[in-house]
Amino acid sequence: MQGIIDWIIQLMEVLGAPGVGIAILLENLFPPIPSEVVLPLAGFTISQGSLSFWPTFLWAMAGSILGAWLLYGLGAWIGAERLRKIADWMWLVEPEDVDNALHWFDKFGPASVFFGRFIPGIRSLISIPAGIDRLNPVKFTVWTTLGSAGWNALLIALGMWLGQSYTLVAHYVDQYSTVVYVLVALAVIAVIGLLIRRSKKRKAAAAERPESSQLSDASNLTDGNASARMNE
Repeated sequence: MQGIIDWIIQLMEVLGAPGVGIAILLENLFPPIPSEVVLPLAGFTISQGSLSFWPTFLWAMAGSILGAWLLYGLGAWIGAERLRKIADWMWLVEPEDVDNALHWFDKFGPASVFFGRFIPGIRSLISIPAGIDRLNPVKFTVWTTLGSAGWNALLIALGMWLGQSYTLVAHYVDQYSTVVYVLVALAVIAVIGLLIRRSKKRKAAAAERPESSQLSDASNLTDGNASARMNE
């Protein structure tokens, strides 16, 4: 983390506010570079008079939006059809699950993009399903801009307010992130459990079908024999 901080400081010293934008762009593409370190540090630098708020904020927004669009493009390149093919050979997952997920994203996609911008890690990755679903580009840009503006402004402002204690932001964001990640992990476990249950039910149904088919064939054979005797 100290190495990342030193690198960001050098970037801002050389490039000024555009350096913040580059750091945020890379943060979108490489999550190990955390915005909760970059932006409070930029805020602290603003409080020292080395940067100005608006150029820093606008460059951070440019980095956020460009990074989001690159990941949206990745999702669009993957596409729903390719994802269905992947789901077809994956354990427990089926192509219809992709359709159900896309149907859900059609309903809640814009809200997911907006609120996802406030969750470290997810704030970058949410752009990929948006691209797979081909969320309306205007809606994607608007909700990305609004969510990123709130997150960026908050962290820069906290860095300005805390001054040399700006590293506290990363500490509390880490705690907040841990809670979110635990909830996400529990949700993933619940989904896997439902998929396993579905798979077992389908295997049981498939096992019953041959038995019922054999009984039906035997019944038809018996009826045929009885009919033949009556004719005799």
